Amino acid sequence: MTRCKMHPLLNNKDYKMNVLNRTMMNQVVDSSISTVREVTYRTKGQYNGFATRLFSPSDLGHEVKPFIFLDFFKVKPNRRHIDAGWHPHSGISTVTYLFKGSMRYKESTGVEGVLPSGGVEYMQAGNGVWHTGGATHEEAEGFQLWLALPASAENGESKSQYLEPNQVPSVGPVKVILGHYQGVQSEAKIESDLSYLHVSLKAGQDWTFTPEIGHKVAWISMYKGVVNVANADVNEGEVVVFEESNQSITFHAETDVDFILGGANKHPFPLVMGSYSVHTNRDALRQGESNIAQLGYDLQQQGIIPSR
Repeated sequence: MTRCKMHPLLNNKDYKMNVLNRTMMNQVVDSSISTVREVTYRTKGQYNGFATRLFSPSDLGHEVKPFIFLDFFKVKPNRRHIDAGWHPHSGISTVTYLFKGSMRYKESTGVEGVLPSGGVEYMQAGNGVWHTGGATHEEAEGFQLWLALPASAENGESKSQYLEPNQVPSVGPVKVILGHYQGVQSEAKIESDLSYLHVSLKAGQDWTFTPEIGHKVAWISMYKGVVNVANADVNEGEVVVFEESNQSITFHAETDVDFILGGANKHPFPLVMGSYSVHTNRDALRQGESNIAQLGYDLQQQGIIPSR
């Protein structure tokens, strides 16, 4: 919901320490049998007064692309800054998933409505779109994720899909927000091969994440509770990134826990950044930003957004 160049985690002391040390969380279980999949990064992100920036394209997004930006937000309807205001994107998809409350949304495509708790917003910006939104009558908590689009779609058609909670499929303790996992497919049609999951475990429960074929990127962001993975506890509010591998990852819930998990094939393109856009090359970025500028002018002429 904010400019992707702001608040880089590379300026965060804790993040730097974890990058340099590659964390000490990982231990060999039995060198003659197997090893625990290594944890390479661990961070609590940076709070900016509205949301906690957990990673962005200018820092950890390079390590876990196509997942290139993640905010955790907690907003109340009686606070003025909860409305994101009209702003543009190109070259990416935005994904909003709510754990609590509901949020309004409205797009330059004419789509508008209310996203309930447990629902999924998937907006594919493509060559350019403007949108806005905010909390409704109750506090809202959730995550906003950006996905880098492949070159074939980054300047393509803008489109969006909104799923009600009962449209989000489950397999065991997992809700499949986007993509596919263990034979279960999200209803949202997306451009990337990935798994974006909501995992809920009861205290004492074990669960093993088995990556889909070819998926070597894996990370989690803790919403609630404490989970033990790679022989260390990961606490509420933390993001942990695992080494690139097809190896399974076993989680043990120390308390009741909820976390999101991303797994994917690595996005093979560079991340070329604008203010609200991320593309695979500078020509594609120029095209996207030119289009969103024209869209912005048209919206101003229609009186939908104020002149800047």
